[in-house]
Amino acid sequence: MAAQAIMLGIIAGIGILDSRIFGVLMLERPLVLGLLVGLVLGDVQQGVIIGAQLELIWMGIAGIGAATPPDIVTGGVLGTAFAIISGQGVEVALVLAVPIAVLAQSLGVLVRIINTYFMHKADKYAAKADFRGVTIMMWIPPILFFLSVFIPTVLAIILGAEQVKNLIESVPKTILGGLEVAGNLLPAVGFALLLDMLFSK
Repeated sequence: MAAQAIMLGIIAGIGILDSRIFGVLMLERPLVLGLLVGLVLGDVQQGVIIGAQLELIWMGIAGIGAATPPDIVTGGVLGTAFAIISGQGVEVALVLAVPIAVLAQSLGVLVRIINTYFMHKADKYAAKADFRGVTIMMWIPPILFFLSVFIPTVLAIILGAEQVKNLIESVPKTILGGLEVAGNLLPAVGFALLLDMLFSK
C-alpha cells in the first residue's frame, strides 16, 4: 500500500502542477486523474467511470482572478482511490471527493499566501540583477504546491484507507442507497452550474 500511496501522491503532485509549470495539459482533470488512479490500483474501468462522474461535477470549476476553487486534484485522486479500495463504486467517490476538495482548498490558500513571500524576494533579487536568486524563488512555489497535495494524499491513503473501508462497511445499506441517489444527482447539479455560467451575462 505504501508504494501505491506514493504513486498516487506523485499523480496528485503532477496534477496540481498542470497549468503552473507544464502549461495546460488537462492533467488536473478528474477524468485523467481517474484513469491514472485506476492504473495504479489495478482497476482502470472503475477509475475511468468514477473520473467521468467527477468530471461532470467539476467541469465548470475554474480559478478566476484571486478566487481559489476547490482542489479538484486532491478530491479527485482521494475520492477515486477510496472508492476503488473500498469496492463501493461511484457513489462513495462522489460523497468523499467533494468535501475532500473543499477541505484541501484551504491548504491551497495557505500555499498561495506563503508564496507571496517568495514573490517579493524574487523582486528584490531582480532589482540586484541576481538571476540565480530569482530562479530559486521561482521554483520554490511549484515545489510547495507539489508537496501540498503529495503529503496529504500519501498520508490519507496510508492512514485512512482501512478506516474509510471499515467506516463504509459499517454504514447501513439504506443510508448507502440514499447516498447513491444523492451521488447520482451531483453530476446534474454540476452540469446545471456550468450551463448557468454559460448563459449568464
